[in-house]
Amino acid sequence: MNDLSHTHMRAAVWHGRNDIRVEQVPLPADPAPGWVQIKVDWCGICGSDLHEYVAGPVFIPVEAPHPLTGIQGQCILGHEFCGQIAKLGEGVQGFAVGDPVAADACQHCGTCYYCTHGLYNICERLAFTGLMNNGAFAELVNVPANLLYKLPQGFPAEAGALIEPLAVGMHAVKKAGSLLGQTVVVVGAGTIGLCTIMCAKAAGAAQVIALEMSSARKAKAKEVGASVVLDPSQCDALAEIRKLTAGLGADVSFECIGNKHTAKLAIDTIRKAGKCVLVGIFEEPSEFNFFELVSTEKQVLGALAYNGEFADVIAFIADGRLDIRPLVTGRIGLEQIVELGFEELVNNKEENVKIIVSPGVR
Repeated sequence: MNDLSHTHMRAAVWHGRNDIRVEQVPLPADPAPGWVQIKVDWCGICGSDLHEYVAGPVFIPVEAPHPLTGIQGQCILGHEFCGQIAKLGEGVQGFAVGDPVAADACQHCGTCYYCTHGLYNICERLAFTGLMNNGAFAELVNVPANLLYKLPQGFPAEAGALIEPLAVGMHAVKKAGSLLGQTVVVVGAGTIGLCTIMCAKAAGAAQVIALEMSSARKAKAKEVGASVVLDPSQCDALAEIRKLTAGLGADVSFECIGNKHTAKLAIDTIRKAGKCVLVGIFEEPSEFNFFELVSTEKQVLGALAYNGEFADVIAFIADGRLDIRPLVTGRIGLEQIVELGFEELVNNKEENVKIIVSPGVR
């Protein structure tokens, strides 16, 4: 043990594009009133973490401190995590030191219009853990207690790091309304696409059609429950979908890529009066003739993060309706996060779904 061991911890800190360093940082302060400190068991590498590595800053505040958290310029990454409560801040009820928990990443103000109307995921001052406040690629992390969910007895530890991406899929599925007996198209079978396929199946969709070009991801889509996988580069995907839906088109589609061409494709796959939910993060605008919506009464909805869906996902993992095992494609320690985590995802993106990181024990 070195001299810093009682005052510092190891953490993966974003310093700039292609510059993430595993380094000694001061231990977090004792949690503030209403906050808790968590000893991290597992934390997943998210697509948004990868964006910050290869193209950042995207979400990380650099020009000015974040209005809710004060973070600027550097940030400990990591927001898909689980662990055990190490310390309780003043006034925290319903939790005890040692409780296994997962934490929603949407830190919010609690006072704006959206927070007071139950829409905290679109808070005016939203701060994602691990992007606009220090996160969980570290031994310890402080988070607001109102974001915590207790994990049931016997809940698999690794599954705790998959709750967050699955909650994104679950939120998108809930936006679409009842999927019972419906035909669903999921455009893109990356992590969020796969999570959306799983949640659509768990929500009672009769048929899930995945559109994907990568052979590794096509296989994964099948493995997690897609009944049909179509490759738009190898076939006329729209014609195939019409064949599978008595000429009508799907009832609901989910766009899980964030590309201007696949957004239009997702809208084109649904029948008249169908619903298209946009889940992907778009980096550029697209041209679209909105008469296509007027003339068909199609509905297009946005879905950002989640709003309470951690509870559904935890229940569905606990009772077996969601099996996270096909999603975990790598398990690494914190010291390996750049080489075997971020670089692995950059170089072998299609073969990987979720690489989870264990920050290790103090």
